[in-house]
Order: sequence, then C-alpha cells, then structure tokens
Amino acid sequence: MRFLYKEIPKLCMVILIFSFLAPVQNASATVGVSAHSAILMDEESGRVIYEVNAHEKNRIASITKIMTAILAIESGEMDETVTISGNAFGTEGSSLYLKEGEKIKLEDLVYGLMLRSGNDAAVAISEKVGGSLDGFIWMMNQKAEEIGMKNSHFTNPHGLDNTKNHYSTAYDMALLTRYAMKNETYAKIAGTKVHRATNSTEDWDYVWKNKNRLLTQLYEYCTGGKTGYTKLAKRTLVSTATKNNHNLIAVTLNGPDDWNDHINMYEAAFKNYSLTKILPEGAIKDIKNTTYKGHVYFKNDFSYPLSKDERELIKVKMKFLKPESKWKDKRNIPEVVGKAYVYFNGKQVGSRSIFYGEALESFNQQSFKSSWASLFESVLGIERNG
Repeated sequence: MRFLYKEIPKLCMVILIFSFLAPVQNASATVGVSAHSAILMDEESGRVIYEVNAHEKNRIASITKIMTAILAIESGEMDETVTISGNAFGTEGSSLYLKEGEKIKLEDLVYGLMLRSGNDAAVAISEKVGGSLDGFIWMMNQKAEEIGMKNSHFTNPHGLDNTKNHYSTAYDMALLTRYAMKNETYAKIAGTKVHRATNSTEDWDYVWKNKNRLLTQLYEYCTGGKTGYTKLAKRTLVSTATKNNHNLIAVTLNGPDDWNDHINMYEAAFKNYSLTKILPEGAIKDIKNTTYKGHVYFKNDFSYPLSKDERELIKVKMKFLKPESKWKDKRNIPEVVGKAYVYFNGKQVGSRSIFYGEALESFNQQSFKSSWASLFESVLGIERNG
C-alpha cells in the first residue's frame, strides 16, 4: 500500500515539532582534500556530509570495476566456469596475467577484478555476463540509470582511457557504492585482503593481495573499496569505513593524496557526527487515539547522521488512516495504517510505514519522548471525499 496524499482521504495526524534555530554543521568546514572532486556520504541514509565538485563529470579509471563486479554478482553465475578469450587475454594495463583458453570461476575473476584490478578479468566477466562486450556495456548503463547515476556513462568494463565518453562523478560513484554495499557478496569481496584462486594451467595457485592500502595498512576502520589510476584520470579511489556502527562512503577523483583525503574525511565525520536513531523499531508509544494506542509499531528503525546541534533541525510527521466503523472487527484493520515522515531542515530525508498489530517482544519498546521533544496529537476527521 503506497501512502501518497491522493490515496489517503481519511487521516489523523501526529506531529513532532522542533524549533529551527540551530545552524547546520558540515564537515566541509573542517576538512580539506587534495582531490579535484570528493564526497563523503552516509551509507544508510545517503546524506552527503562533505563534497567538493561532487557532480562534475570526470574520468574514473578502475573504480569503474565496482559496476562490473556488482553486475557479475547479480548475474547468479558466480559458480560458473569462464573460458578466457583472446580478447580478454590481450587487454592492456593492470592484469591478472590470465592465459587464453584458461578456465576459471566467475567468482574468482570478480575477486581478481576487485583486489588486483585485473583488466583482463573485467573483459572476461563482461563477455560471460553480457554475452559480449557491447552487451555488458548496455547492462552497465541500464544499471546506472536504475540506481540514479544521472551524470555517468560507461563505454568499457575496466575504466581504461581507450574509449571516449566514459565518465562519472564523485556523487554517482558514491550512489553506486551505496547500492553495491547492500549486497553481502559484494561487501565481502570488496573487504577481502587476500584471495587464493585455483590456476587451471599451472601447478601453483593465484594469490591476490588487495591494492587498497586503507584496508590493508592505513586505516583500521576501512571495510573495503576500489583503487584506480590512468594517465588521464589520475588517482581515483572509493572506500568504505565503519566506526560505532556508522557506515560511510568516500570517493575522490584526481586525488594526488587520496589515502589521506579519505582518512581526513572519515575522521572529521566520525568526530562531529553520530548515527542518531530518530524512529525506533518497535511499539510507538505516546499515541492517544484509542484505536491505535498500544497497537502500532515500526518494523524497522530509521537513523540519520547528525551533529550535536542538528538534532533540533529534525521534524517528524506521522499520518494515520482515520478509523472506520468496520474496524470494530479488528480483522478488517489493514496491516499498514500510516506512515512516518522524517524531515531535516525542512527537507524530507526518510520515511517508515506504520504497522498495526502486536510488536514482537524483541523490538525496542522505546517512547519518542525518551529521545525527542514532546509529541502532539490531533485528529483531523477528514471525510472520504474531503
């Protein structure tokens, strides 16, 4: 059930009100980067905490392979065997040194793609998953459109400078990474430090060590990412980091000091922002309406990264269906009876459906009053055609 205004003619409203006095803090006030383009994004909410030239189109080099990896993973063919073609074998640049005719699992190719940035692996993956290089490129651009990467265009699966019109932005690559990190297999591969793969043509195995030094050496909170470099794109880097259950994504394009850029962005955000639970999972207390009191809950909580002062910029509106006479028989009450909308500084940043029934005992039985300001309830009494 979608809760658009047109579809809810009978509502009662609960509004959580705050004063809008506190200034908005931004990590950009405390961070400087070497990169021409950069962004720091909260993984859960998508909030942009820091940005510079984040929507400017640029060459992206091998961070392209994040798209190649997620398409391979989503193909459902990770256990299948790939025969390396002559086209893949001859790919220039960073390589796994695969041999023509060699047989290797698609899963191992994805590990080699992400850890060692194998361009030969990228072509082999594209031919397997897309049926052809052109077919795979079409898939890349379709996925980019699906994710909302409005300023991106892909013309190859590896990011080499040998094709025109291959570009993206720091913001779009953060969107892609946010999407990919929801996939457990991708998150596992991107966060792997060393991978061993069977070599079908030799009596020794491949052993690939991750090139992402943030993950392997430099930053204890790093959980994954992808490096990149070409002569035209310069250094590009995507990384992810987690501290105190707060997950962040950093992207830099043309960043000569990218390792430190990422560390500095992360440290500023972890210091100044905390992931704040606004809508707690479980029973919604402080509801006065007799139909809903003690019977409504959230299945999932909603959290948002906030600085200390920004808590006063949060506003929550909850809209409920107006109870009907037939609801005297509780079997007629719909499962979803309303929706909560979260606003930050006047802009909607999230929402959660409100469910009718008994919240599971494992849910956190938390009152809004324990976390936020006083709750006010009013019944609008709008008629069905009103």
